[in-house]
Amino acid sequence: MPRPYVLLSAAVSLDGCLDTPPGQPRLLLSNEEDFDRVDSVRASCDAVLLGAGTLRADDPRVQVASAGRRAARAGAGLPPHPVKATVTRSGDLDPGRRFWRHGGTKVVYAVGRAARDRAVAALGGLATVHQVAQDDVWPQVLDHLHGLGVRRLMVEGGGSVHTQFLRQGLADELQLVIAPVIVGGADAPRMFGAGGYPGGPQHRLALAESRRIGDVTLLRYATHRRPGTGARATAADAVWLGEACALAAACPPSTTAFSVGAIVVAADGRELARGHSREGGDARVHAEQAALAKVRGGSGLAGATVYSSLEPCGHRASYPHPCAELIAGAGVRRVVTGWREPDTFVPGANGTERLRERGVTVVELPEYAEAGRAPNAHLSPGE
Repeated sequence: MPRPYVLLSAAVSLDGCLDTPPGQPRLLLSNEEDFDRVDSVRASCDAVLLGAGTLRADDPRVQVASAGRRAARAGAGLPPHPVKATVTRSGDLDPGRRFWRHGGTKVVYAVGRAARDRAVAALGGLATVHQVAQDDVWPQVLDHLHGLGVRRLMVEGGGSVHTQFLRQGLADELQLVIAPVIVGGADAPRMFGAGGYPGGPQHRLALAESRRIGDVTLLRYATHRRPGTGARATAADAVWLGEACALAAACPPSTTAFSVGAIVVAADGRELARGHSREGGDARVHAEQAALAKVRGGSGLAGATVYSSLEPCGHRASYPHPCAELIAGAGVRRVVTGWREPDTFVPGANGTERLRERGVTVVELPEYAEAGRAPNAHLSPGE
């Protein structure tokens, strides 16, 4: 059964701690600039999941703080906030917590009947409570979320939840912020628990991005390979294509053109540029065109990859050169996409074929077709 793309998000100290030891003042591991980044990631997801222990310890709201991002979601036909989910084995949930009083739809996954009954009694109508069996909890949760329409899931903690997702091979991406502090406490909560992980200690995750954000550093990793079709997909392809699909939600809504996100990534994994359809208020601008225009002097394009939520156009009515031609002409030799362009506006676009004719390798990840279509639901485009 298909499951959501799972993104793990956390901030840790240099020695891997999520917080100070019990009884000590709470530790601030992020900054305002990174809080805004997290808000952007949250806005790009269909649901956010936290463990019940994190709800008790942190009392988070878990909502999209930016009015602009809420408006962009609404423009794409989405609710202003993602679905909020938690998992509880005890059913001991405090209805006074901010998690239940803010944001959008709430779903509780209670492990076993006793936990379900206790959660229902505690929350009343504040959330929908779904019972899951003791065995294979997380696959059940992911399957149910997918049935609710969740295609991109952000997991915000805590450490036990992150550990379980990684041990069971259920995570697709890890976004880890490193703060320049050392906690040093032996009993401080840590990001990853002891035990075996897929591939063992010799398995190396694929670094998709490293970025300085004020005084912290963001590291983004692809945790395992996802299948592509045709040409070979890399471990990082899923990360960047997922990001491009999320970027499409930033497009101003239109009834005469698709909403598309595109990211240009250098051969060494650095992001060179990103863009989206109608960027800058120009109704004619396509995502790939906007992104390529930002790469100074074409530097690094020869070995770069263009990630696009929609197949680059092969024919175009609003501009002399289609995106497939712009990409090939810029020297790019690799494109990753998930959704083939339907005949909604330009019949027989065939961007993939035009790219391949020009010597460009095209990698298709069809599991991202639905994510590419989502911001275009108002157009009812065909397959």
